[in-house]
Formats: sequence, structure tokens, C-alpha cells
Amino acid sequence: MKKHLLAASFLLTTITSFGAGYQINLEGLRQVAMGGTGVAWPWDAATIFYNPGGLGRLKSIQAYGSVSAIMPATAFGSQIQSGTTPTDAHTNKQTFTPFNVYIGGPVQENSRFGLGLGIYTPAGAGLEWDNNWLGKYLVQSIELKSVFVQPTVSYRISDFLSVGAGFVYGFGTFDYTEAMPVHGAGGPGYDDGQAHLHGTASGIGFNAGVHMRLSEQLQLGVTYRSQVNMGISGGSAKFKVPASLRDSFPDTHFDSHLPIPQVISAGVGYRTGAWTFELNLNYTIWTSFDSLKFNFDQHTSSLKDIHAPRHYHNTLTTRVGANVKVSKVVSLMAGGAYDPSPIPNGYVSPDLPDADRIVVTCGISIKPIPRFTILAAFEATSGVKRAASYDFGNFSGTYKTQAATPGIGIYYNF
Repeated sequence: MKKHLLAASFLLTTITSFGAGYQINLEGLRQVAMGGTGVAWPWDAATIFYNPGGLGRLKSIQAYGSVSAIMPATAFGSQIQSGTTPTDAHTNKQTFTPFNVYIGGPVQENSRFGLGLGIYTPAGAGLEWDNNWLGKYLVQSIELKSVFVQPTVSYRISDFLSVGAGFVYGFGTFDYTEAMPVHGAGGPGYDDGQAHLHGTASGIGFNAGVHMRLSEQLQLGVTYRSQVNMGISGGSAKFKVPASLRDSFPDTHFDSHLPIPQVISAGVGYRTGAWTFELNLNYTIWTSFDSLKFNFDQHTSSLKDIHAPRHYHNTLTTRVGANVKVSKVVSLMAGGAYDPSPIPNGYVSPDLPDADRIVVTCGISIKPIPRFTILAAFEATSGVKRAASYDFGNFSGTYKTQAATPGIGIYYNF
């Protein structure tokens, strides 16, 4: 039994989940309701994330807060017959609550300078399978939490052109559990060993953008979010194994680093009458995931440092959205996106059953009193049914993932 491959598999699945399948686009509710657009039209203080160059376009300082509830569900099926072990499985019901807080705008009325601070959740979700499902030796549960903090400055060069940039500090935690193919007196499937991984990560980067206002009707935007290398230092790896294997799998620590990929975005927005339309393209440079390395504090014949290939490919996501102002109080939004998976076949693990995704969104904004606005949005995501393999773990099957994500927020203009 090649126990070092077991250790490699659980570390690989954990860290790649942090960077790929759990990257979310919920940083502004009006933007979410419009298909995840927001590069070209600075609607509110969430432009700190979507395009820092638009911050100086706001009319006043604005305080903004929102929270969403991600409710994912994944189904798995396999043609492999495995005795009493079911070959069909569903993840357990879970809810994750990413949040966003922004405050920012022009430093004073009619000022060319804008300042702001964003605290937002760029990634955060998880999956939980039954402890005895077919893929238990790859993953039983995983949960990720992350937060980015972004102080931002913007300058309006002219009525046509404004620019902005923000420093990014990211931090996060993750927890991961998998079964191990070793057991005690209870026997296989009843008294399996278990591995638990817990760690924290942090890194720095930046977010920069240019906003162009060609006219009252037509606006353009271009942004660049840099790669953020999330360093992991002193993560803990703990093993529950029979006493005879304690020397082979000692509880230990590890160091690693994870590149969160850079994203280049471009958008165009057009307003006619009560309607505003926006189109965004997001190009994500996933090729930074060429390989993963993990260095352990302790080594045995079964637990060694890991260097494994990943070979992710770059993706282009298309997003469209519309906003219609029904009255001075109410606006309605709708949109959609096509978000292709960066993970090629051969690397699709059950902790990250990623596939091309179709996104449909809608929302409403209500302004019950001057300066105060309430936002609500809903995003439905459906992954294309995908038959794929995870060659490193010698595991394959068919996956179907869906997620429902409602959200609510408020903002106030000072």
C-alpha cells in the first residue's frame, strides 16, 4: 500500500479547492443581480472591487454592506460496482455566508480624489460527503473561509478618464477531512483511519482599474487583479490510525504556497432611457497552477514532500446584465454568465467537481428614503454534467453541481 500517495492526495485536493472551485463573484449585490458585471458602470461603493477607477465617480461617501448565502449541492454517480458501498452519492446540505463591507467615495464634494476601503470575501464555501461514500479516501469534507482587505485610492483625471488602485491583503483558513485505507478491530468501512488538515494562509497583491466615460450613455472599464500568492506556514496534519502505524503517519506541520490567479477584465455599459445594459469579459490566468509543492516538518517512508503537476488552463468568462429603473424608488436587475472550468480531465477531484457553469441572476433595489438603499439578489448556478477522472487518485465518475445563492444588502450615501 503506497501510503505516501494517500498523503499527497489529501493535500492536493485541499489546496486546489482554495484556489479554483471556491473562487466566487459575489462582491456586490447589484452587480451579482446583473450577471456579475460591474467593470464599466460604477453603481456603488462595490466598485472598489469591480473597478477601483470608478470610485472617484461616486457622488458622495458611501457605506455599504451585504451578505449572501451559498447553498451548493453535488451529485455523483459511478458505474463501478463496489459491494455494499453505494456508487451514487449526494453532498450534505450546507450554507456558507460570504460578506462584503465597503466605505468610500470622493474626499469632498466635486473632488477629483476618491478614497475607500473594501473588506470582501473572494472565496468561501465547501462540500461535505457521507463519511462512508465511494470517494471517502479522497475527501469526506472540506470548508474554506477567506477575506481580502483592500484600501483604495482613485483619481479623476478628467470627465472622460479616471484611474484607481488598491493594495490587497488576503487571509483565510481551511479544514479538510478524508478517510484512510487503514483500520482497527472494526474492519474496513467501520473503523477506517482518518486524516485531518487545518491551515491558515495569507498573501498580498493589488487591484487596479481604468474607467472611461465617453458620454452619459456609454461607459467603458478595464481592470487588472494581480496574482496573490497565499503562503501557508505551519499548517497542521493530524492522522487517526492504528497504533502500529503511528510512526508512519506522525502528526506534523507543513509549509506551502498557493497562487490565486490574476484576472484581466474589460466591460462596456450603455444606458438608454430607464435601461442600463452591461457586458463584461473576465480572462483568468489559471496557468499559475502548473504544480503544487508541500514540505513537511517530519518525514517517514510513507510521508514525504510532494511535488505534483496540475496543468490548469486559462478561461474567458462572459457576463451580461441589465438594470431598469421602474420608478424613483424601485429598480429591477437581471443577467447571466457562462463560466468555463479551468480544470482539464484527469484532474477533477470529488472535493472540487468543477465543470463549465451557466449562471442566471436577478434582483431588486428599493430606496425607501433619500440616501438609503436596500438591495436583494439571487444567483442560480448550474454546472454542466461532467464525466471525468482524477488520475492522481485513480478515481472517476460523473458529477452534477448546482448552487442557489440569495443575498441582501444596504448602503447609505452621506
